[in-house]
Amino acid sequence: MKITRMQSTLYAFDLGRRMGDANSPSGRIRGSGCVVELQTDEGLVGIGLGGGGVRPQMQGMVEQLLQGQDPRRVQGLWKRMVDKHFKGGHDGLINDAIATLDMALWDLKAKANDEPLWKTLGGSKQPIHCYASDLGIPLSDDELAAWFTRMASEYGFRGGKLKVGLDQDADIRRLELMERAFKQTAEAPMLLIDANEYWSPKQAIRKVAEMEERFDLTWVEEPARRWDYLGLRRIKDAVRTAVCAGENLDTLGDFLPYLQHRAADVIQVSYGMGGISCALQIADAAFGYELPITLGGSPGSIHAHLATVMPNFMTMEVIDPVAPDGVFTSDVRIEDGWAIPGDKPGLGIEIDREALARQAIEKVPPGAGPSPFGRRPGAGLYEVLPTEAERAEAAKGVAQ
Repeated sequence: MKITRMQSTLYAFDLGRRMGDANSPSGRIRGSGCVVELQTDEGLVGIGLGGGGVRPQMQGMVEQLLQGQDPRRVQGLWKRMVDKHFKGGHDGLINDAIATLDMALWDLKAKANDEPLWKTLGGSKQPIHCYASDLGIPLSDDELAAWFTRMASEYGFRGGKLKVGLDQDADIRRLELMERAFKQTAEAPMLLIDANEYWSPKQAIRKVAEMEERFDLTWVEEPARRWDYLGLRRIKDAVRTAVCAGENLDTLGDFLPYLQHRAADVIQVSYGMGGISCALQIADAAFGYELPITLGGSPGSIHAHLATVMPNFMTMEVIDPVAPDGVFTSDVRIEDGWAIPGDKPGLGIEIDREALARQAIEKVPPGAGPSPFGRRPGAGLYEVLPTEAERAEAAKGVAQ
């Protein structure tokens, strides 16, 4: 079997609810994605799902490094892509391109084996623990409570993650709303908070300590900047709550200071970190330090396949139990707060060709790409409440 070509389609979609964090309190209502298809001379096609901003990088890698190669040599091809970018580094856009292509290669390998990815990876089919993730800073209290309540009643989640950082009084009030929603399904719900690198270490210590007076928090995520591993260690040593970090790192090398300095209690892992191949490496490295890992949100909850082979797996983020874009379906299903990997070959992703054609675009529109807002001015220096203009924009909900 040989790789012959790559086809990619960029598309936009409605998110279904307004999403944002401390750096973007007005939020956004549109998202974008890219369906990448690696075609072979035997008719099998591997699917990768990623961002549209790296199509030129992916096309170059396929033409220079992957065409004519046997896609079943996944880890060898992953190393080939990484080694090619040794001097400039395989971070940023290069990382994103490698991650999407690696996903497609693993999909191909499992399809060639005529088995689901979890089996190709060596895992056992088992329920995967999940939590509901709101991305809900722009939502009103009523909207937020309704969303968490639905996640508990319809999907059985026993815990969730709340975006925090801008307004301590509001954060404490909304934590109570989240806790109340999940009391439907759990006597002691898993309560997670995420500051998205908005705080300084001193701010984080003070704010988390105040929250701990009222709540039994499972973790605080990204309470300081991603590269400030000494600051993260200070927070970790000062609060009872576990520190969870690593979401925005790209490579195994990026994680070494975290591991060597014990900067976090829980390590975040994702296929977006250099692909499935690198995600497995990072999880193994954390296992060597007796550190649990958590898998971030993924399209169609495909991270459930990876969780089956990670002995230090703790829980997995679910942002949408059903993909909102309508472009693809996944046979990973969410039941009673658990993700159940399916039995279809590969990732179990199927593309709706008509929907993809309807939603196809030539370039990512403003506000629909990843992290379209950047870091909020004043972050890490002082508390900057949402402006009236930001509140008004957030109040529009999903209106165009």
